Amino acid sequence: MELKKIALIGQPNVGKSSLFNRILKKRVAIVSDVSGTTRDIRKQEITIFDRPALLLDTGGIDETNDAIFSNVKRMSVETAKMADIILFMVDGKKLPDDKDRELFYELQKLGITLALVINKVDNDKEMERVWEFYEFGIPSERVFPISVSHNRGTRKLLEWLSEQLPENEEPISEDDDIEYEEDDDMALEDLLEDEENPKEQIIDENIRVAIIGRPNVGKSSILNALVGYERSVVSEVAGTTIDPVDEEYEYNGKHITFVDTAGLRRRGRIEGIEKFALMRTNEMLEKANVALLILDASKPLADLDEKIAGLVDKFALGTIIVLNKWDENMDTYEKMVAEVRRRFKFLHYAPIIAVSAKTKRSIDRLKDKIVQVHENFSQRIPTSQLNKIINEAVVRHSLPSPNGRLLRIYYSTQYKTQPPTIALIMNRPSLLHFSYKRYLINFLRENLNFEGVPIHLVARSKHGNEEEGGEQ
Repeated sequence: MELKKIALIGQPNVGKSSLFNRILKKRVAIVSDVSGTTRDIRKQEITIFDRPALLLDTGGIDETNDAIFSNVKRMSVETAKMADIILFMVDGKKLPDDKDRELFYELQKLGITLALVINKVDNDKEMERVWEFYEFGIPSERVFPISVSHNRGTRKLLEWLSEQLPENEEPISEDDDIEYEEDDDMALEDLLEDEENPKEQIIDENIRVAIIGRPNVGKSSILNALVGYERSVVSEVAGTTIDPVDEEYEYNGKHITFVDTAGLRRRGRIEGIEKFALMRTNEMLEKANVALLILDASKPLADLDEKIAGLVDKFALGTIIVLNKWDENMDTYEKMVAEVRRRFKFLHYAPIIAVSAKTKRSIDRLKDKIVQVHENFSQRIPTSQLNKIINEAVVRHSLPSPNGRLLRIYYSTQYKTQPPTIALIMNRPSLLHFSYKRYLINFLRENLNFEGVPIHLVARSKHGNEEEGGEQ
């Protein structure tokens, strides 16, 4: 059954994202007093009193000459045309203005079920202004004065919405019913609680790709090129993307979720809503298993590029370094690759791909590489094959004997994937030097396809005591 679509439309700062979060009962959209915080379309499946729907949160529509908001208006109106139900939101603390009237009448001409939601009506005295909005000519049963922040009137709106939705074909247990009550600050659950199996609980076979980089390096353009249409607002203005934008995509039988994260700046330069965007970027990286580190090939690398790359290393993700805005000069390409390898030594395992989001050059190659890196990230090496490779490495370069004490590896086994984590069962794990671990990791890379992924190596005794080591 195709879900009915509910679109939230209105001018900036009327509370669309707050209502979006209220319905979802979690903070998904960034909320701020700054007009225009939401600039892209956010989609989320919801259930309202046992009835499923697809909720769309659109960018604030603002009649200005600003290039960003011109794109936002176009995308928002297009979303309204695709919806089954439109919630047109206005600010109840103000009287209706010409922009509200013009936009309402434009939406009314679409012939789609339309409701007027008057937000920020915090008390009975402010109800007096509600009557001014009846001049729009909308039936009273589709006028909803509410206060999202005070949770006032929201239940009546949700009850009306549920009446417009078809019943769920699958029965839902009583525990799944949603209670819409005032909620304290809500944070996303920590998805990495299980130290023994941190990623496999939430990833399964899905490929979750985080797109990160400095502002205005072309992250949104890369996303649009990958999915094949304009999914994210693109502008020359640095920092256009504030909320991360999720987009699901099927490629060669693989399910991919792209996360177009907000541009990152130095902490001292983060102002207002960008501070929240930085926090959200880390949350997205926690959920991802593959990262695209986008670099602007038309400009010199900056220190901030290295710091952003450090986030990928921190979360131990599969990684592809993407050189965007590229030309055809191979000499320059070779110099650029050498500079990237010099600056990002800790990501030595990451493949480098030069692309052009504008001309779509090498975009299909990038898609194939995403799938391959995820397979490498998720692979499990048979114990017999792994032990054969480790034994060959020890024969080629014997284990050291610190202070005359003999070290011995009894056997090795891979006990985790995403990232691949291998245990060396030894007699004296604490004496294994990091340089020998690095040698073993390099030897594994020579014999197995671990392109794009970090390898974690753990020296452990038969009794469970261990001395951990990752990429060196």
